[in-house]
Amino acid sequence: MKGILLSGGNGTRLHPATLVISKQLLPIYDKPMIYYSISVLMLAGVTDFLLISSPRDLPKYKELFGDGSHLGIKIEYKEQEKAEGLAQGVILAEEFVKGDDTFWFMLGDNVLFGDELISMLRRVDKKRAGATVFGALVSDPKRYGIAEFNEEYKVVGIEEKPKEPKSDYAIIGLYYLDKTAVGAAKKMKPSSRGELEMCSYQGSDGLLNYYLDKGALYIERFGRGYAWLDTGTPESLGEATEYVRIMEKRMGLKLGCLEEIAFNLGLINLDQLEKLGKNLSKSDYGKYILKCCKMASEKE
Repeated sequence: MKGILLSGGNGTRLHPATLVISKQLLPIYDKPMIYYSISVLMLAGVTDFLLISSPRDLPKYKELFGDGSHLGIKIEYKEQEKAEGLAQGVILAEEFVKGDDTFWFMLGDNVLFGDELISMLRRVDKKRAGATVFGALVSDPKRYGIAEFNEEYKVVGIEEKPKEPKSDYAIIGLYYLDKTAVGAAKKMKPSSRGELEMCSYQGSDGLLNYYLDKGALYIERFGRGYAWLDTGTPESLGEATEYVRIMEKRMGLKLGCLEEIAFNLGLINLDQLEKLGKNLSKSDYGKYILKCCKMASEKE
């Protein structure tokens, strides 16, 4: 399964912190923000990644992840010379997804947790047609792309930053798209703000409207037991960090630990996991990986 991670943008609401580094490389507690998005896609079954970012930041991602082989995955990279909308990322991935029926498309600043998240992602993967989005309840829907439902929870409308929201369900930055997405995105025209949109914006259609018009747009709704953390402002970034810190301390488990996930999915073996832990052994993160190694050895 293939997955695209879009990690461009200027992160202007986080200036001056993002003047010299990508927003998605800023830390949420003890690891870069991008770790949490990659972990979600790995749990969804993705082993083949395309990471899209700016010419300034792409070398930093390459230094951080390399080709991904240490995690048992494959990571390729693509430059986004100028950020011109989320749907532009789909176009940039044309060669990467060629020949595949479906793929995941995710924004690198999305932080998701939930007990049933894995089963939800795997269930979506079985649909194999159209597009699936994910909705989360928010208290300030005017800030987001919003999905409108009928009584049977069928999507009947989507709009970016609506003046009068039709629901409180925000469409988060995780999408499951079929192979027609690239062709549809290439036919789109920029909105009034000069971007290729995912959701309708001030009268201009987004990529998801293409699926909506075909009756092939589906939604999975996050209810109680799920967390979607916003990271767009200094305040929300701090809140996300505090959430992760509290949950990790309470459970004694790491959230978004790519090495542990790779081992649990059978992508790397115990010796490889131990080597990764030793390379980071001076940090609490590395010590946690070595703790995972010890527990796995005791089970054998």
